[in-house]
Amino acid sequence: MIERDVIRLAWHSLRAHRQRSFLTMLGILIGIASVILLTSIGEGTRLYVLSEFTQFGATLAAVNPGRIETSGLPGALGITIHPLTLDDAEALRRLPGVERVVPVVMGTAAIEHGGRTRNTFVYGVSSAVPEVWRMNVRGGRFLPEMDLHRGAPLAVIGPKVRRELFGEANCLGQPIRVGGQRFRVIGLMEPKGQFLGFDIDDSVYVPVMEAARLFNRDDLHEIDVLIANSSMIDPVVRRMRALLTERHGDEEDFTITTQTGMLDSLGRILRIVSLAVGGIGAISLLVGAIGILTMMWISVNERTSEIGLMRAIGATPAQIMQLFLIEAAMLSTLGGALGLGTGMGIAHVLRLYVPGLPVHTPAEFVLLALAVSLGVGLLSGLLPARRAAALDPVLALAAE
Repeated sequence: MIERDVIRLAWHSLRAHRQRSFLTMLGILIGIASVILLTSIGEGTRLYVLSEFTQFGATLAAVNPGRIETSGLPGALGITIHPLTLDDAEALRRLPGVERVVPVVMGTAAIEHGGRTRNTFVYGVSSAVPEVWRMNVRGGRFLPEMDLHRGAPLAVIGPKVRRELFGEANCLGQPIRVGGQRFRVIGLMEPKGQFLGFDIDDSVYVPVMEAARLFNRDDLHEIDVLIANSSMIDPVVRRMRALLTERHGDEEDFTITTQTGMLDSLGRILRIVSLAVGGIGAISLLVGAIGILTMMWISVNERTSEIGLMRAIGATPAQIMQLFLIEAAMLSTLGGALGLGTGMGIAHVLRLYVPGLPVHTPAEFVLLALAVSLGVGLLSGLLPARRAAALDPVLALAAE
């Protein structure tokens, strides 16, 4: 027999038992479909979070009061959490490797103009926001350089606030009330979109001291630090930690988070999810492999006389073994292809009906799924194929 005949015989054998063949490949189908679907959601989530955080740059570090990671008995050492202050922000700005610093006080307040009122986010910041947060001004200008401890009744508004309060009218130079206090609009931000579900365009920016008075705060919610370049992140973070620890009475009662650190944490979480997904897929593939092994073993028993006839007309043991291996490979690869189509189809439906759900199927995952399916088929069909090739042709031909 030539190679083409072997492949044709294998295909006809599978078609002759369509129902049994489909049930056999069902385990492979489910395993590949579940892995592709869950992996697509995981990869889509990774790319989504990556794009969300990198829109603010990769050299941004945030300092927050309190420790996220703690050890020991709570309160056993009587540690006091010192608030972050404007003096802390000024001290950080003088560190080598630090380009700009944004002290942040935030909250929600009613914004009023011309009889219209809108409750929105108010950020008390410094003039460094456009550089640190990578946000551009569409019209007017951002907050000017000023003494952080003094402030001024100036405001910059987002495009959604402008649309809701002013319509299409010019907002620059117009008065608004923020939490009952009068401010003058000096700038309009460019649209930025959403960040992790928060509408950045629905915001008002005022000097940090004005926000502190507005929300009756003496401390900061956060200090954002722009580091000169990515190679300096680690040494600058060490200097920041040493400086703040010294200023806070030798207590590290704050948390410094970098973009790279957050992305590394996300990567660790996704690796754990990937292992779980791999476990689910491995169980389904194992079930599918056992199904193929069982079917091929039964097929050898049913086709003993056929094997004897093929040997009698000149088929070699290697060709007999090849025939059954090709059948097993066809079963598993077809099951993998159907599972791939099923998983990607469900992912497409989810993308249509849940637009906010990030779904992405990398091309390498598609090729890997097909390769794994082929490998499972060859391994599970090896034992039945060897048994078929080892049959005595005379006894096989005489079998009923």
